[in-house]
Amino acid sequence: MFRSRPTPTPPGPGQESVWDYPRPPRLERVDRRIEIVLGGVTVADTTGAFRVLETSHPPTYYLPKDAFAPGVLSPAPGHSVCEWKGPATYWTLSAGGKTAEAAGWSYERPTPAFRDMAGYVAVYAGRMDACFVGGERVTPQPGGFYGGWITPEVVGPFKGDPGTMGW
Repeated sequence: MFRSRPTPTPPGPGQESVWDYPRPPRLERVDRRIEIVLGGVTVADTTGAFRVLETSHPPTYYLPKDAFAPGVLSPAPGHSVCEWKGPATYWTLSAGGKTAEAAGWSYERPTPAFRDMAGYVAVYAGRMDACFVGGERVTPQPGGFYGGWITPEVVGPFKGDPGTMGW
């Protein structure tokens, strides 16, 4: 069912609205520190990530594989295709006695617009113990399909809740 575009929340100082993000999405380099914790262990830490910005979605963060601690990532079954980025590869993350099956994904051979992030890995924040951007703990994007990370400087409303698929 199609649902009309919601009323965007006006951004305050230092904030950005996901309704100002483009479609098709844009790839952007991030120099802020990105950290991921699973099983009580920091499994990834980098200042060399990318974020993908798409209308109605909080940013999705992609980290270089070498930002992940050795042994954390293992290939997971399954596949999908993004109309913008191409075919996705899935990853299971394990650390501190905890395993998150197929909780990460990457684009090993992305489309030309996203070639710079080839092999970088994104994770579902809601399947980790915690994820941080610039020291701020993120809130996972609503729903189980999308992998955006909500931080205080990003305002919505965000796609992912029931009834938002038509946005």
